[in-house]
Formats: sequence, C-alpha cells, structure tokens
Amino acid sequence: MIKGVMFDFSGTLLRVESTAQWLDAVLSEGGVRLSGDEFAHTVERLTRYGALPGGPSPQDVPARLRKLWGERDLDAERHRAAYSGLIRAAGVTEPELVRALYDRHMDPEAWNPYPDTARTLGELSRGGVLVAVVSNIGWDLRPVFRAHGLDEWVDLYALSYEVGVQKPDPGIFRFACDGLGLAPAETLMVGDDRTADGGALALGARVHFVDHLPVDRRPDGLRPVFGLLGDAGRA
Repeated sequence: MIKGVMFDFSGTLLRVESTAQWLDAVLSEGGVRLSGDEFAHTVERLTRYGALPGGPSPQDVPARLRKLWGERDLDAERHRAAYSGLIRAAGVTEPELVRALYDRHMDPEAWNPYPDTARTLGELSRGGVLVAVVSNIGWDLRPVFRAHGLDEWVDLYALSYEVGVQKPDPGIFRFACDGLGLAPAETLMVGDDRTADGGALALGARVHFVDHLPVDRRPDGLRPVFGLLGDAGRA
C-alpha cells in the first residue's frame, strides 16, 4: 500500500506565469515601456532561449552556458548564473533588468497552483498519506507554498540545491523516502518529466506522470493519484 506521495513542483503542482506575463510584470514594476513590436520580439527571444525558470525549455543553449546549464539545479549561484546568462543571450543586457527578471520567478505571485492541487494535497494529508515535494531547483520554494496555503500539507521538501543531487539521480528520491520514514516501495512519485521523475523507478517507487499544461487546461490532472493508493488517501 502507498503510504507517501512525492510530487514534482513546476508543471505538476504549480505552473509559472507565461513569458509575456513575466516580462510585463518586471517592466511595469520598473516603469519601463516597450512598443508592441519590441515587447513581442523580446518575449519571442526570451522564450527561444528558455530564460524563464519553470517556463519553456531552451531551443538552444549557447555553448558557453552548456556546462552551467547541466548543473544549474545543484546550487543557488549556478542557477542564477545559468538563467541570467540565458536572459542576456536573449538580448536583455541591462544588469538591473536581468536581476529583476531572475528574481521575479521566485515571487509567489509568479506561480499559480493547478485547480486540484490544494484539494489533492489536503485529502492526502487528512487521509494519513505523507507528502513530499521533490524538485530540481536552485532556490527555496517554501515561501511559494506558504503564500498559496499549501505548506501545511507538505511533510518534507527534497530540493536539489539543498540535497546536492538532482533528478533522475536515485539519491534525491532516497533522501525523500528516508525523510518520510518509508521504503521506496511504499511511495509514489508524481511528475511531468519522464526522465527526471522516472528516476524514482530505480529505487522501486511507483511513478505516475501528469501533463505540463497551463492551469486552465488541466483542472483535475492530479485526481488519478487516488486510484493508485490502494486503501489509503481519502479523508
């Protein structure tokens, strides 16, 4: 029987704002105005380079950033350096704007929970199922969960920049299982990345995948989890 569920963060429980919303929020905060064409061009470039953490993946990572890109989730410094490098590669070079764009994605207002996230986490917790968030990330996402009223249902955070290993390395899943006091076979990993989140299979955990869609297009993508729990989970 499943006694604990490990969830990915971005694209599973919450989704970051669009690239256009991200850029608009930062420009508005800084009192910067672009023409419609300039704004659209900048959004296109930022999207192409995957400069928004949690947003679309880069279509091409510049050679000078490739090593850093592969290690970006191992510590906060590399995460900031990698994404700041992509922002600059997209043509945004003003230091204060680069800094503001990177910082914006850590603001809880930049993240929207999927419609069934709170309900799912709450039902699991009340049903006695332990909950962990297992994320490849270079910053502390706990304030995001607190701001959206989700933190009370999370028993453990396994964040790659704190643990020192990133998915699909089995070590991060082992860390989460040990922290929950459960054997891997007693856990279910839920995520949107078949490579990264699928790494839990190597430990003997079960895995369930969801689609990384906009929040308004995935109203109940987490609900199938309850059919995988056996006798546990509903309160």
